[in-house]
Amino acid sequence: MALKIAGESPSSAPAARAARVPRALVRLAGSVAGGLVLFLAFPPIGWWFCAPIGVALLALALHGVRVRRAAWLGYAGGFAFLLPTLAWVRPIGDDAWLALVGIESLFWAGLACAAVLVMRLRPWPLWVACLWVLQEWARGRFPVGGFPWARLAFSQGQSPYTGFAALGGAPLVSFTVALTGALLAYLVIRLVPRPRADRVVAGTVLGAIAVPVLGLAVPLPGDEGRTVRIGVIQGNVPGRGMDFLGDEPAVVLRNHADETHRLAEAVRAGKLPRPDIVVWPENSTDIDPYQSEFAREVIDSAAKDVGVPILVGAVVNIGADHRATRGLVWDPVTGPGAYYDKRQLVPFGEYTPFKDVMLALSKRAALVGRQSLPGDRPGALRMGPVTVGTVECYEVAFDGVVRDTVEAGGTPLVVQTNNATYALTNLPPQQLAMSQLRAVEHNRAVITAATTGISAYVDPAGRVEWRTPELVPGMTVVTVPIRTKNTLASEVGALPEWTLILMGAGATAAAISWRRKS
Repeated sequence: MALKIAGESPSSAPAARAARVPRALVRLAGSVAGGLVLFLAFPPIGWWFCAPIGVALLALALHGVRVRRAAWLGYAGGFAFLLPTLAWVRPIGDDAWLALVGIESLFWAGLACAAVLVMRLRPWPLWVACLWVLQEWARGRFPVGGFPWARLAFSQGQSPYTGFAALGGAPLVSFTVALTGALLAYLVIRLVPRPRADRVVAGTVLGAIAVPVLGLAVPLPGDEGRTVRIGVIQGNVPGRGMDFLGDEPAVVLRNHADETHRLAEAVRAGKLPRPDIVVWPENSTDIDPYQSEFAREVIDSAAKDVGVPILVGAVVNIGADHRATRGLVWDPVTGPGAYYDKRQLVPFGEYTPFKDVMLALSKRAALVGRQSLPGDRPGALRMGPVTVGTVECYEVAFDGVVRDTVEAGGTPLVVQTNNATYALTNLPPQQLAMSQLRAVEHNRAVITAATTGISAYVDPAGRVEWRTPELVPGMTVVTVPIRTKNTLASEVGALPEWTLILMGAGATAAAISWRRKS
């Protein structure tokens, strides 16, 4: 004899299950759509306004679901976002790309689980935005030193939200974007069942509009009346992908030296102003100039021709087994001098985490070769009339590295980068957007020197005043302001981030406690 549940017809249970399936698919579709819309906010597409819309779609997909389902929905949304956003990893291998996306999406699953808990509290849009900052903090530190790429802030290189960087850095920009998206989601949830205008709806609309408007109203420091002329060199490389150095030794070094000689000729012909300093990219010499007499002669000849110090990007040997990625000041008279060694190293690119295990699992891990050693001090290097703040490539994504460089006296900032493996992918424009945000965050002009592009000059307001195309040699001289006044973000450091993190964690703890009591 079949058991009959009270109040339920024999056919109602299958019907209820059938009704739940479409709702689950709708939520999944909404989460995936949110991730894809969020991708559109990032360069090279750069539709910044898609960022809060993407957050809103993700929040709508999560609202009202159980924690276990939230984890899968968050993972799906994160995967849909990160798969195209991190497509620049594909030159290394599709397996590396998929593995990175799969691991990073776990943080989105954790964010989703916490978000559905705090959505039971008031005012939940605030707590969800705080949790977004917590999620970005966590994946910027774990595992193996973290991977802070594709943060919401890095979709806002120049937008109404960018001004918040001067108040609280990248974390505050991410918070304000997430807050706007969460407010939009709350507005939809409030209006869809019974459209009505009340104080709550009016306040939510006002809040969603006010956040970006306030970003435009953030006061930025003004000009200080000092400038420096910087020669920027982009030498290009002979190969592509993992083999960008090509088969001929020293060709990358000669390319950058040749462009420097062209710059010197243009100065003598009166086509360009005489620079005070010249900047080469990361890895602009593929031969250690400390050990190679040939490399020393090539660099020295270029420095003497242009007549000013050159910041050379070199990979130098340290002992028999190690190396360092170095920004090296080369004076036309005294030769190599002060230097900065990259502190935030690229895992599996400059060193191999869990080396013995990785070498046993994959032959590709051996391509790293000599293991890089991190530097131990910020990159503030005296060059001619200024102290440049040197940041090496990957480091521009890390708040603390850039902030330390500014605190050490670096102005302007110089990002030496080698994007040759990732040429014509979405990495170079994404990295340029980070430089735009850092310029506003710290009131510093930023020079990006890249082997294959994008080399650029970003003014302290985040505007790109000059840039190169990719995969071509190029050079110019730009006049940039010297700024010494710090923004509030430079002064308070990580305090806004930690405040938002603690608020999100506290709201989650409160939601768990309330859930257990109810």
